[in-house]
Amino acid sequence: MKTLHQSPVDPAFVQNPYALYAQVLAGDPVRYWDDYGMMAVFDADTVSALLRDRRLGRACPADQVQPVPEHLTDFDAVERHSMLDLEPPRHTRLRGLVLRAFTSRRIRALAPDIDEICADLLDRFPHTGAFDLIPAFCTELPVRIIARLLGVPEEISQDLLRWSNTMVAMYQAGRDRATETAANTAATEFSAFLSAYIERRRSSPGDDLITELIAAKEDGDRLTRDEMIGTCVLLLNAGHEATVHTMGNAVKCLLENGTGPDAFTDDRIAGTVEEVLRFDPPLHMFTRYAYEDIRVGDHILQKGQQVALMLGSAGRDPSRWQEPDTFDPFRETQTHSAFGGGLHFCVGAPLARLELQMGLQHLFRRYPDLTLAAPPEYADMYHFHGLTRLMVTV
Repeated sequence: MKTLHQSPVDPAFVQNPYALYAQVLAGDPVRYWDDYGMMAVFDADTVSALLRDRRLGRACPADQVQPVPEHLTDFDAVERHSMLDLEPPRHTRLRGLVLRAFTSRRIRALAPDIDEICADLLDRFPHTGAFDLIPAFCTELPVRIIARLLGVPEEISQDLLRWSNTMVAMYQAGRDRATETAANTAATEFSAFLSAYIERRRSSPGDDLITELIAAKEDGDRLTRDEMIGTCVLLLNAGHEATVHTMGNAVKCLLENGTGPDAFTDDRIAGTVEEVLRFDPPLHMFTRYAYEDIRVGDHILQKGQQVALMLGSAGRDPSRWQEPDTFDPFRETQTHSAFGGGLHFCVGAPLARLELQMGLQHLFRRYPDLTLAAPPEYADMYHFHGLTRLMVTV
């Protein structure tokens, strides 16, 4: 197996990881990524297959579990109940109960809220001079929707953002002790808030997801308070962060390519969003453990080893898409891996798609002359992939 040497904190790589992906895809798409110390798979077919392979999973093998450092106990208390890092039977039980609350009906019912929030945010745009679209629109829309979904006051949106950004930093390359301490503090504060709010909803139910999570049951089984906290944190951290990045990446792609109004019609907008997710997804790497020896291409992934599934590369695979490095919102839609796959397919994907479709329609219908005011720059982070700012004029 060829060895890949590429620092994930190299600024040039962070700004354009696709150049490296193209080089790898031109040869053997299975490499040993030395900087991560694990096998990495870059092609679409193998990534898709491994996402669905039950011989792989997110849960750390028992013989590799390490004691939790004291400075991360509160962060771990949240993470241990996250569906993202569980496997059956716990994952099956937890996901089933959550889906009883996180229904398609509840997601569809958020459409009027999305309309209202978009209108409010667009009304606030300055009509002279350049401004940053990331905080003005891309960040505010999903965090306010999450607040309404959970049923918590929108006034605490900035707290939700702060907790989310601080906790998600744990999954980026180059984290240090300060990152960990800050994430643990954020987990403490977020858990305390949710715990109190859950108790409030037990005595005073509302029309919100937390009330539904309290009521959800299967064969008499219900979610525990800690499981509800872990679920709410996951919905904010995974769902909000990904939607912010995708919205910014989408606007960048659309403006750089001079995309016209036909891309935002009701019968085309879904395809436009899927092309963005393929072309410039918010998450580029998803790791899993092998629970037995597995053949991957011409190589063996040994039991207990981790493998990096390169979602960002899979969307640019020339064996799956013609001219994969061309952004084309009118191309025929094919299945991509931006939302993962298999047991861990993103539970919030329907909501993310709805927010992206409606948000882009509102933005470009209200401001069809939206223009880039400065070259966009990606934030200094990997394996997340989103803009640090997006300066525009209307």
